[in-house]
Amino acid sequence: MSAQPDGFTVILEQPDFIIVNKMIDIDMHDDEGVPGLVSRVSAFLGIPVYPVHRLDKVTSGLVLLAKNKEANRTLSQLFADKQIRKTYLAISDRLPKKKQGWIKGDMAKGRNGSWKLLHSLENPAITYFQSLSLPIPRHRLYVVSPQTGKTHQIRVALKSIGAPILGDVRYGGSPDARTYLHAWFLHFSYAGAEYNVEAPHGWGEKIGDPASLQNFIP
Repeated sequence: MSAQPDGFTVILEQPDFIIVNKMIDIDMHDDEGVPGLVSRVSAFLGIPVYPVHRLDKVTSGLVLLAKNKEANRTLSQLFADKQIRKTYLAISDRLPKKKQGWIKGDMAKGRNGSWKLLHSLENPAITYFQSLSLPIPRHRLYVVSPQTGKTHQIRVALKSIGAPILGDVRYGGSPDARTYLHAWFLHFSYAGAEYNVEAPHGWGEKIGDPASLQNFIP
């Protein structure tokens, strides 16, 4: 193994898979000669790895990668069967139309690679969220549990309730040093073992008292 991974930190490693905390501004795959997360983890381990799911470039947090094709098939099926629960954290500096609840709707492509939420429900993106106020005026923290895995789902969902993510200028968020969306928690069972995995968010100055999140841990 490489002594110092680049662009991620290892949260948990098992014989069949590895879970890493991806940094912001890292693509999942190579782009114009810049190694993506998959290449970086493969180089770190010295073996090919297979991403079971993905995160947007602007999103930090947990990514599950299989170490072999059989584990990839099994873990991917767990995702497809909604047996892997994902929880995200997000911050917005806008007041939402509602402070918790479901956001449902079909997603359609918009302009310049963006997506939009429709009122129809033929094959909807489904997201549940809760929120709480933060020490900074008008800022709220969102604890988001996507029930489906559509492209840009959480970013579009929060925009639809009037609370675009801080730093997510693509979807109308206020400019900031980063996009405040983080894949915080994974819960799943594999090969007879149960896993509850958390990735530090590093947002202490924004969130204030870390105990405020205890009631939201899945």
